[in-house]
Amino acid sequence: MRPVPSTLPDSESIRADDLRAVWPILSAEDRAEGFLLLPRDDAEEFFLELDSHDHAALLMAVPPNARRLWLRYLAPDDAADAIQQLEPEERGELLCLLDDLARNEVSGLLAYADDAAGGLMSPRFARVRPDATVDEAIAYLRRQARNQQIETVYYAYVLDGMQRLLGVVSFRELFVASPEKHVSEVMKTEFISLPEDMDQEAVARIFAQRDLMALPVLDAEGRMKGIVTADDIVDVVEEEATEDIQKLGGMEALDMPYLRTPFGEMVRKRAGWLAALFLGEMLTATAMGHFEDEIAKAVVLALFVPLIISSGGNSGSQATTLVIRAMALGELRIRDWWRVIRRELASGLSLGVILASIGFARIVIWEHAFHSYGEHYLLVAGTVALSLIGVVTWGTLAGSMLPFLLKRIGFDPASASAPFVATLVDVSGLVIYFTVAQVILSGTML
Repeated sequence: MRPVPSTLPDSESIRADDLRAVWPILSAEDRAEGFLLLPRDDAEEFFLELDSHDHAALLMAVPPNARRLWLRYLAPDDAADAIQQLEPEERGELLCLLDDLARNEVSGLLAYADDAAGGLMSPRFARVRPDATVDEAIAYLRRQARNQQIETVYYAYVLDGMQRLLGVVSFRELFVASPEKHVSEVMKTEFISLPEDMDQEAVARIFAQRDLMALPVLDAEGRMKGIVTADDIVDVVEEEATEDIQKLGGMEALDMPYLRTPFGEMVRKRAGWLAALFLGEMLTATAMGHFEDEIAKAVVLALFVPLIISSGGNSGSQATTLVIRAMALGELRIRDWWRVIRRELASGLSLGVILASIGFARIVIWEHAFHSYGEHYLLVAGTVALSLIGVVTWGTLAGSMLPFLLKRIGFDPASASAPFVATLVDVSGLVIYFTVAQVILSGTML
């Protein structure tokens, strides 16, 4: 039997770019082999580019002596993220490879939920005493930076003996202050802080609003536990946006990247919503059956069913997408529902009139060109036009209000996915359409 050729580049010419190109298709063993062949500088840069899933898998695939080296190369928050991806028995194995200080820091971070401010923070931050002079503070911060005890050098945090946060001072303010001044004289006592249990989506919103590089995380007693930096929030924003988009597509959010999600889990997360939507669409057939007599008398009405229900579903999907995104950005709260319903009522009517005009013109033009709809074509055109106004307005209102309802009862508004709204509006759209038809066509076609 011929050996299977390796997907790795030749070991004598391996470069980081070569490994990046084939990384997605490599097995864990091949990834570890290729990584260990990189020059040290390239390996360090490559390792820091990986996400927490890849950090965890690579650490468990490399030999034990390399595992210790690369685990200690990670910052405590990154090490905690990587360890959190592993099974409980593997977590203990990696924790034992850390020195006492790092182990305590990582263990403390693992105690927080991974989507809370405490789970995002780094415990290594620049700290100074309020009674230190500016010169003493700068010298102390230089030693902290040299010993790699701080995550970022944008701000220094002024703590008392109980580790309570008294103020914040930027490095620029320290450098321009008189050397003999005390830190307490140059620090700012008005600052923004994060509770350790704040949800990561709310944390990301604060960063976006305030345009800051780092924010302190405090416990209930005001003691400082760490800092969340802007680069941490980039990953959060991507994660939250991915989750919302997947839910809007009518499925459960995936817990890991698409190509790494097991086939069974992928099917399970998609099948539930699909089955629910399928059962919902069965009501469309029920509604059609209820108006069977009307369809039999005026078969032409059936020609416009897809047009009517798709227009309502599309308008509802637009509205729910706009409202959910506005909620995610903090632009809308539950108390704003009345403002939204007034705005969407006007929008729905306007959009309905636009589509009704197009629909009416289309039927009239086709009748004159092909004689497709019979002698009562103007009544048919009027039925379709009025139905479009009603269905599009209803779809817009339903799509905009459903996220508010779900949030009010404690569910994620993104669960009001576009397919769900479309299914809801399909059924009600049929009822509106055939009710309008009964009123307008009664005594002529019906």
